[in-house]
Amino acid sequence: MNLEGRRESENVEDRRGMSGGRKAGIGGIGGLIIAGIITLLMGGNLGDILQNVGAMGGGLGMGEEPTEQREFTAEEQELASFSKKILAGTEDVWTRIFREQGWGEYQKPKLVLYSGSTSTSCGQGSAQMGPFYCSGDQCLYIDLSFFSTMRQQLGADGDFAYAYVIAHEVGHHVEYLTGTLQKAHSQMSRMSDADANRISVRLELLADFYAGVWAHYDNKMFGSLQDGDLEEAINCAQKIGDDYLQKRAQGYVVSESFTHGTSQQRMKWLKLGLQTGDVRQGRTFEVPDSQL
Repeated sequence: MNLEGRRESENVEDRRGMSGGRKAGIGGIGGLIIAGIITLLMGGNLGDILQNVGAMGGGLGMGEEPTEQREFTAEEQELASFSKKILAGTEDVWTRIFREQGWGEYQKPKLVLYSGSTSTSCGQGSAQMGPFYCSGDQCLYIDLSFFSTMRQQLGADGDFAYAYVIAHEVGHHVEYLTGTLQKAHSQMSRMSDADANRISVRLELLADFYAGVWAHYDNKMFGSLQDGDLEEAINCAQKIGDDYLQKRAQGYVVSESFTHGTSQQRMKWLKLGLQTGDVRQGRTFEVPDSQL
């Protein structure tokens, strides 16, 4: 990606080098994601799911406890700067889209960079969860070491692949602002696990679509995409499909437990958003399962 001269978002809280305070009881997270691949999944709306299943009550009421500040490597600082620039790009794009669609003023989310674990309004966040969005505080949480996990364990590398991860989480924020997230979670709370998982898949695929929409407009506004960028994101989408991860982790797939969508589905909706830039085509909640 060409990000030369791009601004960095100021809606960022850097908690790296700080401990996460005392642990909050997050209950059955092990039952929400298949054991052994939790570190490989993009967390999506995990924080919100924790909140929905009653893992957290009200506010945590716990602050971060500073530890001895360490020096960050040049790579870590570069990733932090990169993440801030991508977040800034999502702010510019979604501000424009919200105005054009008559959705009101876009409310910018905050990006929280942390190391290891951190407290959130949705429960205790952990690097093992991967990046996630919490609607309780409208924050995106990312431990930058996840990008190393992507590269080393999944073979999903490249700046546009990393940008896709951030834009996907911003996509959940867009779902929250438009009411889609709340409606879906209300439905999920009244369903069986298998039926709730099907709703979760539609949420995740819509976030993938919104990530593609962002990329479409970011390139239009700033000329950010370069040769090979699309391939990086598509490869990433393929490597984080539920079927791919389950087969890699246990040798077989259990479709009823899918929460994010298959590789083919994730690639399809990401590409649709990127190619069209048309938010009206994000019909993941309107089409039958066979057309996802």
